[in-house]
Amino acid sequence: MGDHAHTDVSQRPTYSPEQLQRYYDRISLPKSYRHHPVTQSSDAAKSKDGLTFLTALQRHQVASVPFENLELHYSPHHTVTLDPQHLFHKVVERGNGRGGYCMENSCLFGTVLRSLGYDVYSTGARVNEAAQPVAATKGWKGPRYDGWNHMINIVTIANQRYIVDVGFGSAGPMHPLPLTPDEISINVGNQSMKLTKSNIPDNTNPDQRLWCYQQRHADDTPWIPSYCFTETEFLPNDFLVMNHFTSTSRTSWFTYLVVCVKMVLEGDELVGDITLFNNEVKKRIRGQSEILAMLTSEDERVAALSEHLGVGLSEPEKAGIHGMVTELW
Repeated sequence: MGDHAHTDVSQRPTYSPEQLQRYYDRISLPKSYRHHPVTQSSDAAKSKDGLTFLTALQRHQVASVPFENLELHYSPHHTVTLDPQHLFHKVVERGNGRGGYCMENSCLFGTVLRSLGYDVYSTGARVNEAAQPVAATKGWKGPRYDGWNHMINIVTIANQRYIVDVGFGSAGPMHPLPLTPDEISINVGNQSMKLTKSNIPDNTNPDQRLWCYQQRHADDTPWIPSYCFTETEFLPNDFLVMNHFTSTSRTSWFTYLVVCVKMVLEGDELVGDITLFNNEVKKRIRGQSEILAMLTSEDERVAALSEHLGVGLSEPEKAGIHGMVTELW
């Protein structure tokens, strides 16, 4: 009991220098960045140099580590674990191109940032029903928000806070976004994004204010509120609760749809994405979409994951989908 009383519960896990090098290999970080001041001194992460390196890390993360929920369908256990060492093994060490959904990818990325000396903490977000992949089929037009079901990181650099999100598929912010209301940024292709600070329709108290991440597909299209979030830090135990619901509830689309999304990087520019959604693989580059494959069987989908997204599945993982509602016949 005495030892437990002196435990610093504010400490979060970190990765070793050797693990960081393996992570750089996993995301194909160019050698020019591996000698960046942030990799040499943790103090640099809190300076303006830190923003340059953070932007590069995020860009290469989303182009290398897919947003996917395959663990809930292609595994013997159908369970998502948020332990940082487990995630490092899954995403980095196994070498089969795997990623994870929002809480997995953001937990991994947040641990990387903390290990480099960034001032980072995690918080929760509520996703707008209109921004979800089932919105069209269910007639959800929003803005109505779910409970806390999304994870993001907030990083402070030179007294400025930024939202960093590596777990919202192709609709998320692809570079650090300063917590400044109504400042429009270019995202990918013709997409733009901004943050607003306002009340949401679901609140009974009109005086409450939350940050809202919004994005639009082109300058002449309407803004879509994607999710709202708070600057209050969420604890690991908060994410355990969120993860349990998101990965097990039959009302969570993650449990009845299969998705795998990876961004496309050309040089230093993100230009689009490749998305597998249920039985379709689609490529979108600079706003132009192309269907790459329509899948009619599990063999075809497993092959498509490997060919188009670089994701390999073991035999036990392939067998895990047998009898699931998401299995292709």
